Amino acid sequence: MTNSGYTLPVFACAAAIAALHWLRQRQPIKVVSLDLIEPAKLAEIPVEQVAGLSANMALAITRSDPGDNLDLTRDTPIWALVEWGGVEGEQVTIKGGEGIGKQINADDQAAIYSYAQRLLKENLTRLLAAEERIIVTIILPEGRSLAVRTSNSAFGVVEGLSLLGTTGISQPLSSPAQLDAFRSELQQKASLFASLVFCIGENGLDLARKMGINPERLVKTANWLGPMLVEADALGVQEILLFGYHGKLMKLAGGIFHTHHHLADGRREVLAAHCALLGLSQQDIEVVFHSPTAEAVLKHLKSLDDSTGSAWVNRVYSAIAETIDARCQEYITSHSSRGQNTICGSVLFDRDRQIIIKSKTACNIMGNLC
Repeated sequence: MTNSGYTLPVFACAAAIAALHWLRQRQPIKVVSLDLIEPAKLAEIPVEQVAGLSANMALAITRSDPGDNLDLTRDTPIWALVEWGGVEGEQVTIKGGEGIGKQINADDQAAIYSYAQRLLKENLTRLLAAEERIIVTIILPEGRSLAVRTSNSAFGVVEGLSLLGTTGISQPLSSPAQLDAFRSELQQKASLFASLVFCIGENGLDLARKMGINPERLVKTANWLGPMLVEADALGVQEILLFGYHGKLMKLAGGIFHTHHHLADGRREVLAAHCALLGLSQQDIEVVFHSPTAEAVLKHLKSLDDSTGSAWVNRVYSAIAETIDARCQEYITSHSSRGQNTICGSVLFDRDRQIIIKSKTACNIMGNLC
């Protein structure tokens, strides 16, 4: 049986509730019951430790359990420091401590996003009298070291992890059970629309909505792009727009249709090969091939354009986008018994959620999606 576990915001909220309980009762609590809000159900979260630091301050610790998800936060401790006081008019003030990332595009605000904010505030406010105020500081002691193994910096979050997500249930994005859930959503939306948008993760979903794409046409795929493309074709979907972060989506140009980093990478090979085919100098190709991230390659190409008046970003990424489209068509055709296959177009964006390139097919598809 699949164990879906819970997301980091849930454990942060449980720790905060346990710390507040100590401030009130001067007694530790072993298990916290909290409202997940999304979905509307209660969760029972074990508390590892509670300590009173002063008459007005307490610390509680929980430990992450993401269930069957391949998640690097498994077993990591989550601390919540709760103290009386705060901002006038705000019953619950939330702060990010050590290990919580900073949003460099939002004046270094703590990377504690809307669901986490709502979860903490709604659960804690229910426990407070009308005149009471508290300050909650969330700390991830291992957050800074774990962050270097994520793509957080690619999306402008540095020095730690994010409290991100739209639900309290941890979705095991790499498990077959999660693929079944994605396919079920695809089947439902394919019955309504001939043109759909595939987004690997939350950043793509959010940006697509902001661009005016009809949210009902959005389908989350996580890393299961290959099976989802084949399923869409079997369901008779006419057009798929692949909408994703360039460091993920370019893997398709190398024939990698399950994009989890534990299985395959190939980004530097894709980038270096396209740069070589387009005539980039040997010296710059070596820089590209040895760059630590796709974002670093993009930065290097931009610097070449700025210094020489060239158009390497557009040339390289146009070629990659067209290759993605072609490889997707080949993949679908090789797995399909239909005579007329689903058409694919691709849109790639960068760490700042700015569109880098739209393939020719993507430009044609986008008019059907709003």
